[in-house]
Amino acid sequence: MIYREFGKTGWEVSTIGLGTWNIGNQWGEVDDVTAWATVRQAFDSGVNLFDVAESYGEPNGLSEERLGTALAGIRHQVFIVSKIGHWGQRTGQGVPKTTVDMIRLCAHASLHRLRTDWLDVELCHEGNIEDPSVYLEAFEILKQRGRIRAYGISTDSLEVLKRFNVNGTCSVVEVNYSMLNRAPEEDLLPYCQDHGIAVLVRGPLRKGLLSGKYDEKAVFSDSVRSSWNVGGARRAQFEAEVAQVERLRERFESGQEMVTAALRYVISHPASPIAIPGAKSPEQAAMNAAAGDRLFLKEELAEIRDLLG
Repeated sequence: MIYREFGKTGWEVSTIGLGTWNIGNQWGEVDDVTAWATVRQAFDSGVNLFDVAESYGEPNGLSEERLGTALAGIRHQVFIVSKIGHWGQRTGQGVPKTTVDMIRLCAHASLHRLRTDWLDVELCHEGNIEDPSVYLEAFEILKQRGRIRAYGISTDSLEVLKRFNVNGTCSVVEVNYSMLNRAPEEDLLPYCQDHGIAVLVRGPLRKGLLSGKYDEKAVFSDSVRSSWNVGGARRAQFEAEVAQVERLRERFESGQEMVTAALRYVISHPASPIAIPGAKSPEQAAMNAAAGDRLFLKEELAEIRDLLG
């Protein structure tokens, strides 16, 4: 596993982390034992950064609870990133983040579920927020009191990121980036390079598409990808991306080769991103982590871009 400096924090972080949305049952049922084993296998494979959010899981918070249990005894050896902003939205019972106290209380609730006294990173989960001042004030208080070490935002918008970084205090951004979504390469990733902002990459496997396991006949029963099914709101986008994946098959034959290539593509960007793919089993966690042992050469990156068009 390659380890790299995490933006202005100075921490040494594994190039492959673990996203824990998948262990909370929203991507299909996962039992407690499998969830815990998935986390520990990632750690045993060299992963030292784990990403979660207050809202991940059915019920809300289940991913944090399972992650906290799995990290018992090794908490001091890892970095935990969590996010505030979407609690209860799926059930129509969202908690309004309109005051500093509400955000502070949500952060303390995350600490409880995660069984820890501090978070390494807290992120605003409202990616299109117009005025982030309440988050900035709350996060600064939490940092001063030792509850979080750094903070940032999960967003795909450079303008939102700039608003969050107005005082130069944004340390981390989480962005949707993959071989199938290269838009961040245009402006957001260069901005992060210029400002020392650490980059976490969500969706590096495009919700599993870049595993090479799915074609146009695939039917998705989980709540996350149901809009890809025939008649779904994102069906057209799904079909277009499946066509791109088919072109990648010309170069990468097996599913493991596809996964490895997809993860290495994003961690090879000059902004030094950390990929946080999800996993639902120890085997998937180990396969993802193995991609972090080297970066692509410029020639390999150019070949992939030519294939994608």
